[in-house]
Amino acid sequence: MAHKKWVVRRADKERVTALSEKFNIDPFIAYMLVARGMEDDLTVSKFLSSSFETVSPFNFADMEEAAFAIGEAVDFGEKICVYGDYDCDGVTSTALLVSYLRSEGADVFAYIPDRECEGYGLNKNAIDVISKKGASLIITVDNGISAIDEAEYIYSLGMRLVITDHHQLAEKLPKAEAVINPHREDNDLQFREYCGVGVAYKLICAMHEGDDAELLDKYIDLVAIGTIADVVPLLGENRSFVKLGLRKINENPRNSLVPFRNTANGKAFSANDIAYQLCPRINAIGRLGKAIDAVDFLLSEDKAECEEKYSFLTEQNAERQAVEKSILDSIDEKIKRNPKLISDRIIVIAGDGYHHGVIGIVASHILERYGKPTFVIGIDEEGVARGSARSVSGFNIYEAINACSDVLIKFGGHPLAAGITLDADKIDEFRRRINAFAHGAYDVMPAPELVIDCKLSPHYLSLDLVDNISILEPFGADNPSPIFGVYNMKVVQITPLSEGKHARLELEKKGKRIRVAKFGSSPESLPYKVGDKINVALRVSKNLYGGKTYLSLQAVDICLYGIDDDRYFKEKNDYENYRVSRKADRSLYPDRNTCALIYKYLKSNDGYDYSLDDLYFRLQKDVTYGQLMLAVKAFIQAGLITYDGGININSTTGKVDLEATQALSTLKGSIISE
Repeated sequence: MAHKKWVVRRADKERVTALSEKFNIDPFIAYMLVARGMEDDLTVSKFLSSSFETVSPFNFADMEEAAFAIGEAVDFGEKICVYGDYDCDGVTSTALLVSYLRSEGADVFAYIPDRECEGYGLNKNAIDVISKKGASLIITVDNGISAIDEAEYIYSLGMRLVITDHHQLAEKLPKAEAVINPHREDNDLQFREYCGVGVAYKLICAMHEGDDAELLDKYIDLVAIGTIADVVPLLGENRSFVKLGLRKINENPRNSLVPFRNTANGKAFSANDIAYQLCPRINAIGRLGKAIDAVDFLLSEDKAECEEKYSFLTEQNAERQAVEKSILDSIDEKIKRNPKLISDRIIVIAGDGYHHGVIGIVASHILERYGKPTFVIGIDEEGVARGSARSVSGFNIYEAINACSDVLIKFGGHPLAAGITLDADKIDEFRRRINAFAHGAYDVMPAPELVIDCKLSPHYLSLDLVDNISILEPFGADNPSPIFGVYNMKVVQITPLSEGKHARLELEKKGKRIRVAKFGSSPESLPYKVGDKINVALRVSKNLYGGKTYLSLQAVDICLYGIDDDRYFKEKNDYENYRVSRKADRSLYPDRNTCALIYKYLKSNDGYDYSLDDLYFRLQKDVTYGQLMLAVKAFIQAGLITYDGGININSTTGKVDLEATQALSTLKGSIISE
């Protein structure tokens, strides 16, 4: 995985003391709140409150108009179409609104576009299908805010439209009976970060004439699932949605969720469990098949049918994982054949037949692995290429794409995630152009960061700590599960878990030993050995086993103790700039002594099996990043070593003139000519 810069949160100690005393909470919890930006009394009071925070649905502009238009259609027996989206937020939004309208006696059906054939949002072919089915009213959920032309088309066919969406507004609103969107300036809202299902829930609250408790009991689980899946901030009303939704899923799940609930073996599901176990199953249907099947699953009531449909979701998720792995394997092979793909500032990798439904997930994996903004592009049989991008905080990928828009057919997205469509023969030009933008607009590329809530002594890692931080739950966007930094720990032992799929590190400091699990990493893949001093970023939780409760420590990230992050990122940037510009200063040149030091280390360790970045951290006190990379290139060209993802020492005889290698002679010429 790419090396991340650890950023430790800070908190004003006086404010921490004041909050601890005023709200009678543990000083450590007060510290966590202040460090996360919750300093004023009202914000803290709302955050810690156990009551359900609710906002009147009529604080949304156009809510009365929406409730009236839909109510009228129900009363007159008109056919209504709920038009959703294929992701988990869109699926739960669709299920919620269809279920509610059916309970009100509406003649209603759902339509969700096919991800592969239709793409996101309203489209005219779908509108034709809906019109032929006899619908007179279309209600969008989790989409529609930018459907200007499609809205006009709906009205040209004699139908009407109500839009509920949460995405950013276009320059003008589409034609509709009502447009419900929390980002409208004429809303009377303090908190606007609802997801699609949150907006749909506010709509049914406006339409419902009974007790809101009835709606909460019937639908809050769907609201919670969609809210968690869409990674909106778990603050304000969203926090209440998820709190109550988790309670329902754990204590009184709807029939369709009983099979999922039964997998918990008595443990209460957390928001993270929903995010990593249930949401991917719902999303998998929309990625590989028909998302409407996921809606049918959520609305199923027959127990046998629910078991069958949940098994189908699980199978689809397994297939999604297999497709994802196949693409990752293909990308690994491409990188092995052409390492330059990952030496660019922006990684752009394309392949024939890469499934459009999973390339966004694959792009996230590549970003995590190499720490660089990444595009993964799938090319279809007609030569049309569609890609998904993921970026690091601080590099606006949408802005970068916009600078190259003339080579694209279409694009859209946000600073951290985006999608593009282009002709396959334009991919190389796009790669060149977007990397040129990155070099021109950024002197130094933003480094991937890991936010550490606070540094801790290993003596503070206990079940009491887990109990203390539970007051901050549910965890999610803008309120993540805490990550603690434990520094200068000596590696005592590294052992395999689950037949070597994972590793367990036994660490010690000042007589205190802890055991930390590193999931997804075998012992052999970790670039650490017994006796090393390391820093570990970890999460804490409880583990129930054999009727007893144990402390569970999971490593989020590991690095050698004493390394200089700022120096690493600067030197790596200097080296990558040299590779593009062929202009260098002497800090990149590995002289005779530096080359001897690096080679001696490699020979004494019989080569090196890990990444060159990991090798750099071993030698950082004595060499720069550029010196190491160029020395390794010179060693390869001189026949001293071979490199295939790891370094092997070759048998050689006689003296070797490293300065005669292409790597060092080119570098030397660049320094002289500068």
